[in-house]
Amino acid sequence: MTTNKRIVLSSDHAAIELRQAIATHIAAQGWEPVDIGPVTTESTHYPMHGHAAAKLVASGDCRFGIILCGTGQGIMMAANKVTGIRCGVCSDTFSARMIRQHNDANMLSIGVRVVGEGLALDIVDAFLTAQFEGGRHATRVEMIETLDQ
Repeated sequence: MTTNKRIVLSSDHAAIELRQAIATHIAAQGWEPVDIGPVTTESTHYPMHGHAAAKLVASGDCRFGIILCGTGQGIMMAANKVTGIRCGVCSDTFSARMIRQHNDANMLSIGVRVVGEGLALDIVDAFLTAQFEGGRHATRVEMIETLDQ
């Protein structure tokens, strides 16, 4: 079990406020948010933000990543291009728990235009408190990892 308590946070311009609310929320739980921006609402491109966050998770610098854009889909696609990343978009707490328990996901993506702040914080909590179950799921995660090669 790792003791790394760092969580990288990134988004596009549409999700700055929710990203900052999540940073405050996880800090109150003892996590160390690593907010890599952006800081202004000037239009920006989600692929570069998803990729940058994923690199910090893949390197081991951060234990988890939480990324956001309008739907959560585009930034998730960019993050998943980084070897070793397993990121899922979640709009409900059940899916957030399952991507950790069954897929050993190391990144969570949320759509700011899909869920409100209260639900987003619940999704984050479900993701962060769930534990990978291993067993038959470990075999499947290994199969996913071989696709990176």
